Amino acid sequence: ATFSPCFGGPFLVWHPNKYAELLAAKMKRHQARVWLVNTGWSGGAYGVGKRISLKNTRTIIDAIHDGALGRARIERDPVFGFDVVRECPGVPADILLPRDAWNDKTAYDATATRLAGLFRDNFRKYESSVSEEIKAALAA
Repeated sequence: ATFSPCFGGPFLVWHPNKYAELLAAKMKRHQARVWLVNTGWSGGAYGVGKRISLKNTRTIIDAIHDGALGRARIERDPVFGFDVVRECPGVPADILLPRDAWNDKTAYDATATRLAGLFRDNFRKYESSVSEEIKAALAA
C-alpha cells in the first residue's frame, strides 16, 4: 500500500490536517454529503478479484446524484467504521460490501485488518497535529 496525504503529499504547503479542517468546514457550510466510491478492485486480492466495472461505477454515481443512495439501507463496516450502502438499483449487492464479494472470507478479513493497520501506522506521522476528536474517532 502507498499513502499520500490528500493525494499530493510533496506539493502540500500545510499539514494534511489543515486541508481536512478546510474540507470539513466547507462540507458543514454547504451541508454536503460525502460518498467514498470503490472504483478499484473487488472480489479478492490481485489475481483473484477484478476491477469494478465502469457500468457499475456509473450506476452508483447516478444513484448518488438522483438521491437513491441517500435512501438506501446501510451497514457499518466492522473494520473501517464507516457506513456502507447495502443496496443500489442496478448494481449487484455483493460488490457493495467488499467482504461479500470475496469467496475467501478469511483472506478478506486478514487483508482488511492488515490494511487498517497500515492506515493506523501511517496516521502516526500526523497525529500530533490533529484534534482529540479525530484521535478518538480513529481509536474507536
